[in-house]
Amino acid sequence: MINQPLANQPLSIELRKISKRFGRVQANKDIDLKVQRGTIHGIVGENGAGKSTLMSILYGFYQADKGEILINGKPVKIKSSRDAISSGIGMVHQHFMLVDTFTVLENVILGAEQSALLKASEVNAREALQHLSDEYQMSVPLDALVGELPVGQQQRTEILKALYRNAEILILDEPTGVLTPQEADQLFRVLQALKERGVTVILITHKLREIMDITDNVSVLRLGEIVSTHRTADTSTAELAELMVGRKLQTQQFNKIDNPTTDNGIEVRNLTVTDERGLTRLDNVSFEVKRGEIVGIAGVAGNGQSTLLEVLAGIQSPGSGSFTINDYQVDANSPITPKEMREIGVQHVPEDRLRLGLVKSFSAAESSVLGYQNRKRFNWRLFLNIRKIRAACKKLMQAFDVRPPDPKLKSSSFSGGNQQKLILARELDKSPAVLLVGQPTRGVDIGAIELIHQKIIDIRDDNCAVLLVSVELDEIMTLSDHIIVMFEGHIVGTMKGSDADKTTLGLMMANAMDDAA
Repeated sequence: MINQPLANQPLSIELRKISKRFGRVQANKDIDLKVQRGTIHGIVGENGAGKSTLMSILYGFYQADKGEILINGKPVKIKSSRDAISSGIGMVHQHFMLVDTFTVLENVILGAEQSALLKASEVNAREALQHLSDEYQMSVPLDALVGELPVGQQQRTEILKALYRNAEILILDEPTGVLTPQEADQLFRVLQALKERGVTVILITHKLREIMDITDNVSVLRLGEIVSTHRTADTSTAELAELMVGRKLQTQQFNKIDNPTTDNGIEVRNLTVTDERGLTRLDNVSFEVKRGEIVGIAGVAGNGQSTLLEVLAGIQSPGSGSFTINDYQVDANSPITPKEMREIGVQHVPEDRLRLGLVKSFSAAESSVLGYQNRKRFNWRLFLNIRKIRAACKKLMQAFDVRPPDPKLKSSSFSGGNQQKLILARELDKSPAVLLVGQPTRGVDIGAIELIHQKIIDIRDDNCAVLLVSVELDEIMTLSDHIIVMFEGHIVGTMKGSDADKTTLGLMMANAMDDAA
């Protein structure tokens, strides 16, 4: 193990020889970890390296097969999340543990009611939460339904819930995976404020720039073992990336297609969509995606990109206007279903993998054929041919490095990044004529990003028309031959991928080009 000495500070957490196995999979092996009090400690590693398992042990979701946990120097037994909370540990999960139909206040006090009289608990909680909100600058409307809040405010609700339970240690699992850049900046200001008040923060993330910007120390997991712990100031993104994957990564530079074939894969004309509340989500949108090119849609999340993808995938009605996709014309009078889209060679990688991409209770094999389960190769008489489905899933897992490569495991047993790779493998394996892909590398580690980007380029080079939506500007600039910028549901600018720069794109995304002139 490579180990850099850390400053001599009291320890908030110490893990000694923690090991955990799931069947044949060794998720954690003899892990020793020291986290200093009042610091932000990053944990990085590839998808399936054991990060979430380790934190789930610390939070009581799993019990280690062997090893010892010390909190503030004292051995503790953490057999449940209740034990973790009583030990001063709070956790904000990658996928929030909130009840959408409850208010913020109700979510916070759920399971921590101070009285049999709910009203008394609400009064006390409201006062405490107002104090916490002011102290950490986390304004959240306490009486709003959680399901109606933006993702950033839902995350603040989770943090407030942990602080309300007197958490002195806060674990955040991929906290920026669903946030806009502005929301991520706000989160980091909150974490800095927590640190200054003595709270210990463990940050699990794939984004190495975030590690460099916000953490004091960082540990690297690979194949279930800690291979390095550094002071963040003494390392670099390049070194951390190499430690994560066990090899040097090449800087990706792809050829840009300035003048693709004249054939259109997608042609959108004056598309306007209004939601059930009368809000305009798409406003007179027109553009083309030609075969053999990637068109990237840039913009802060919530500016119409998600609606656009769902309309083009047949999930939402097109409203007014029309579009032609793989020579099939669609408008409000001639709608199309997602099943029909698949039949005409249009594949869709959704932005929200848990809502639209897979079923957590299904096996990986079952999730790998979602939408394609009626195809002849997967059926025998009146029944699904499970043996063939598992064999096909195994090949997909190998091609996209899904870990662990076990088709029988439940989809919920895989890390978010490996769930994403499974969905990408399912859709890209079909040799699509048109590919609609949303946030392809959300929650995916740096080594897998390299693989996914190459797969998308390969699809383009096979004469596929690719529409890419991503909040990651680096990803948009790396992959896109042409870039469209959206703001409040309409297109505010376009540029060639070869001409793109972050400053111009950022101004377009804020609809501030006129101010900069």
